Amino acid sequence: MKVFNTLSGKKEEFQPLGDEVKMYVCGVTPYDNAHLGHAMSYIIFDVIRRYLKYRGYKVRFVQNVTDIDDKIIERANQRGVSTRELAEKFTASYVEDMKSLNIEPPDKNPYATDVIPDMIEMIQGLIDKGYAYPAGGSVYFRVRNVPDYGKLSHRSLDSMRSGTTCEIGEEKEDPMDFVLWKAAKPGEPEWPSPWGKGRPGWHIECSTMSLKYLGQTIDIHGGGQDLVFPHHENEIAQSESFTGKKPFAKYWMHNGLVQLGKEKMSKSLGNLITIKEALERYSADALRIFVLGSHYRSPLTYTEEVVKAAERGAERLRQVAGGDSNTAPGAKGIDIEPYRQKFTEAMDDDFNTAQAVAALFDLAREINRADETGLDAQKARETLQELGGILGLTFQAPEEEPLDAESLRKLALSISDQIVKTDLKGIKVGEPVDAAAIMKYLISLRKELRKARQFQLADEIRHKLGELGIALEDTPQGTVWKRKR
Repeated sequence: MKVFNTLSGKKEEFQPLGDEVKMYVCGVTPYDNAHLGHAMSYIIFDVIRRYLKYRGYKVRFVQNVTDIDDKIIERANQRGVSTRELAEKFTASYVEDMKSLNIEPPDKNPYATDVIPDMIEMIQGLIDKGYAYPAGGSVYFRVRNVPDYGKLSHRSLDSMRSGTTCEIGEEKEDPMDFVLWKAAKPGEPEWPSPWGKGRPGWHIECSTMSLKYLGQTIDIHGGGQDLVFPHHENEIAQSESFTGKKPFAKYWMHNGLVQLGKEKMSKSLGNLITIKEALERYSADALRIFVLGSHYRSPLTYTEEVVKAAERGAERLRQVAGGDSNTAPGAKGIDIEPYRQKFTEAMDDDFNTAQAVAALFDLAREINRADETGLDAQKARETLQELGGILGLTFQAPEEEPLDAESLRKLALSISDQIVKTDLKGIKVGEPVDAAAIMKYLISLRKELRKARQFQLADEIRHKLGELGIALEDTPQGTVWKRKR
């Protein structure tokens, strides 16, 4: 297996530090509903985790919840609620979204506010070692005391300092020093500390939780590319300074960002599509195929056309995976090894999910051909389900609200009345009660009306069903109905 390491800037052979792959991915800041940018990152690292398990590795996966943050405080004040109440509401919403996307929950999902004593201990340790200093009730990290600061973002300290100014009277010794502990401000949540009441800085939260639940060195640290600097750069500096051990993380993995047009999708820009909104229109499998159809390090541009295409692809895979093999016993089967090999080679090459997805569609096409030629395709279907499961695909149609039988019955009666009034002999009218039976009746009725060249009434059935969220599709095998998404 080869993994692209942001730290080295190249692909490296994947060799875990121990018997268990320790994996930390930066989690959500719950001040609003999660959006497709979150979905992209968490789908990708869910697949990475699933594939490592498929390859025989034992994985321990930790993902935090940043439940104290400037944005949470600002939003809580706007809504007149506590930061805890706001964070709990949107964390619950986020957990629901992850379940809907078939993302496996982490082994540990700590809240930042639950480990504040551990953060204080770590900050004090950095002060004792000369890497941090208190000033005005806050505590700052001395960036200049870390010779290799900037090694993750591949930037020198001098280049980072250019354009950064330190106003007279500021507490920091150097413009690049970052905060570990923020002195309390009126109206903000606060905790006691040796330096006065306050709250932790963002960067120290992830370092502390990673050290607490995974130990001093880990195998994989992941997140979006927008976290490389300053968040992950600062995590490395403070973690390695505190423990004296390098590396803090052996492999740094960063996913590209979801874009609407030329800008990244983010809450602050207000150009986002929430996961809940997306799932109202598309299946979880479609959103996964949309994300996994590109390489994880590349930016992902959202368009309705691309996601609709992913939905059509998800439906094709679903139909093939759920089919039955009707061949005679002893029939020759499909050679599935080339497809498994293509899938594995793609995933071993820095988790190239785009090629892995392509392998699934190739296998699905082979299964369809086998059905036409009479080959046994059952084992191939099982393989399709197995490999698709590694990508988190469920091959299940999205759950839908039951058909509105009463509205359908009224439509059927209305059309039937018009048929009777126009004396269209030979077209049977009835009054079925069951929703599925009514749909079958309406489709049959429409077919008879078209034969009788009563196109206006036939089109009225299609139009009225459309208003109820049901689309009719005329195929060579007959008319079928689908939910509009």
